[in-house]
Amino acid sequence: MNKSSSSPFNIPSTIDSKSPTIGRNRPSGDRGETVLSNEIFYKAVESCPVAISITDLHANILYVNKAFSQVTAYDTEEVVGKNESILSNHTTPPLVYETLWGRLFQKKPWVGVLVNRKKDNTRYLAELTVAPVMDETGRVTNYLGMHRDVTDMHRLQSQVTNNKSLIEAVVNSSPSPTVVLDQQGKVLLDNLSYKALASDMGKEPIEEVINALNAQIDGFSLQKGGGVQVNGTELSFDMSGFGTRSFTCFATPITVNDDSIDYFFDRATYTYTLFVLNEITGLRRRQDQLRLHTLKELVAEEEFIRSMTETYHGAIHQLEKPVNMIAAAVSLLEKRANKDNRADDPVLDAVRAALNEGKKALDILTNQAPVWQNTSTNSVNINQVTREVISICAEKMSAAGVEFFWHPEPHLPGIIGGENRLRTMIKQLVDNAIESIEMSRASVRDLTISSYLENDFVVLEVVDTGSGISNDLSLKVFEPFFTTKRAVNGNRGMGLSMVQEIVNEHAGLVSIGPANNDTTEGEDDFPGCKVTVHLPITAQEQ
Repeated sequence: MNKSSSSPFNIPSTIDSKSPTIGRNRPSGDRGETVLSNEIFYKAVESCPVAISITDLHANILYVNKAFSQVTAYDTEEVVGKNESILSNHTTPPLVYETLWGRLFQKKPWVGVLVNRKKDNTRYLAELTVAPVMDETGRVTNYLGMHRDVTDMHRLQSQVTNNKSLIEAVVNSSPSPTVVLDQQGKVLLDNLSYKALASDMGKEPIEEVINALNAQIDGFSLQKGGGVQVNGTELSFDMSGFGTRSFTCFATPITVNDDSIDYFFDRATYTYTLFVLNEITGLRRRQDQLRLHTLKELVAEEEFIRSMTETYHGAIHQLEKPVNMIAAAVSLLEKRANKDNRADDPVLDAVRAALNEGKKALDILTNQAPVWQNTSTNSVNINQVTREVISICAEKMSAAGVEFFWHPEPHLPGIIGGENRLRTMIKQLVDNAIESIEMSRASVRDLTISSYLENDFVVLEVVDTGSGISNDLSLKVFEPFFTTKRAVNGNRGMGLSMVQEIVNEHAGLVSIGPANNDTTEGEDDFPGCKVTVHLPITAQEQ
């Protein structure tokens, strides 16, 4: 095609003849550059899938390509000579057009989105680029417009944004703390409940969750690449100011496509883990209250049986003395009768009858005395049992003005034994300590319980600031019916004797002494008392 032929772009003759042509025939250079004709440029523009239009400086359309007609539904003859405003839907804010023309007057291109209207009045979103066309002198001769219909893309992006907002609203409205982690344990997404839990704990909750799951589930790890599955594992966390809060944990792996460019053709997946924590603190507290109420009834029943047992044994102990005295009298009378050769002695007969009746009474009392029923043995958590006793005795300690301190070792092995018997033993030690503090009227009214592991024994220490026990009585206090307390509250001196009995049942050791071994006589009127119980962690035969 030569210069004298008509332009393939069908540009009206009103365009300045000095304006540059779309392509020029020129000789090839030394480097063998390919020369493109106007026809090739024309065919390239006509074949471009992007809607292209060329206008004069007043936005009057001089040329459009085939894609322009496909996008707008206008034929070429219907738009050439018309202003670009024929596509306007008149809903685009004026400021957008002001910005557009401002950029063009600066000889700079403008890129943006307009609301356009097709021939059939259908609205669509046009992603538009308008650039000035300049000649060799830098003078703007025309404007080049390129746009494409991005309505479907906008609708898809809006749906993604809306769905994301809906999902976030649903997740944030959930009362269950929810968090998504990658394989390295990094938080990618969390909800408001999770943030509130983090505020209450003062640290990242998921770190505590992972640590607890590692301790409870063998082989638990986020590093395996396949995600983790957890179905209702119960977790508890001690929070300062909030007490103990309990949750059931659920974890589900989520597999998604890797969105990095490296895997555009060769698809790869990445696994995240969704954690959901359902709080059951209220349920656990109600269960604990019910359990505590049941334990109180059980302890009350055991104390009643213990009181009855003490009463029977006390009566037997008191009756044994006169029976023994009568037996001694019978022996003396028999010797006298034998010496005097008297076969019939009314006094001896009467004393013998009294002895027989006394022995019958002792037999009846002994046979009728309540006995402790042997309970099943299993693994007992001494910290849990002690905590239950503390809850049972809390009101009694408060009424006595006793300040309580609890120092448990966090992880202790279980003790093979009877849970009810061990609970009775610990309660007896606590009751004795409270009574000792009340009777001493000490200014410092402290009760401290500690638990720890020592070799193969779990050790329980009960220390009070009461009147204490002298060293010469450290063994005698475990004898039945011996007491250093005044006979109040039905005390009959059987408490430590029962403690000794229960410790013996568990093949353990118990000792008692001053709370402070360095205290000298007269230095402190209330040296306190420390009872130490050693219980083996393995089952042993009696």
